[in-house]
Amino acid sequence: MNIIVCVKRVPQTADAEVKIDASGKGIEEERLTFDMNEYDAYGLEEAVLFKEQFSGTVTAISVGPPEAQDVLRIALAKGADNAVRIRAEDFGELDGFKTAQLLAAAIKDMPHDVIFCGVMATDDANYNVGVTLAQLLGIPHATLVTKIEATEGSADVCRELEGGLLEHIKIDLPALLGIQTGINVPRYASLIAIRRAAAKEIETVGSDKISDSGLLQNVALEELFVPPVTKRAEIFEGDPEEVSEKLASVIKEKGLI
Repeated sequence: MNIIVCVKRVPQTADAEVKIDASGKGIEEERLTFDMNEYDAYGLEEAVLFKEQFSGTVTAISVGPPEAQDVLRIALAKGADNAVRIRAEDFGELDGFKTAQLLAAAIKDMPHDVIFCGVMATDDANYNVGVTLAQLLGIPHATLVTKIEATEGSADVCRELEGGLLEHIKIDLPALLGIQTGINVPRYASLIAIRRAAAKEIETVGSDKISDSGLLQNVALEELFVPPVTKRAEIFEGDPEEVSEKLASVIKEKGLI
């Protein structure tokens, strides 16, 4: 089985102070650490599990700067057989749609039975790359996937819905599956595997192989900004009737009723 997994290099900002850079369209990266997008790590693990079950090869692919090779080497150390970096620096500003077009251009000529990607990217909270990629390739897709039982030609998939509901669907392969966290336990790479991955060649693809003449972009980044600090909570004191009157007054003032 030929398996492709899309991965992204993202900054780790949960415990870091994030500052807007001088351009107003990016963040200062000097003191940030970068790693594989958390959701993609689960997609990578699912890809390797598929390879162990059905045999075949796993190819990790990323659209990113030269530093994206770091996460591709992580993928190689954890079980991917091949890695491809699409040179983001060749194609200017990217949104989700343009990223999906670049991935589609690179993947369309690769044999693939299933494509894994994370449900979303943690840096820009973008959900649309996976489903757009599937549409461009003309294959079915499912997102928020929490369980997969596959055969050679199809897969039974469980996916999350709102309100705590789960949906069970049968999907024909080839297909794209957007993986939710918790579907598996991503493995750690051994020191030997890391050393081997460091010696492997990573293929790079850029404007020499992908024409940018037909690429479209739907979204242009105008500005990044830190949300202004505002009053977050107000505690109403008094008996139930007084509190109810104050609450009703605020709701009317805010135009909620």
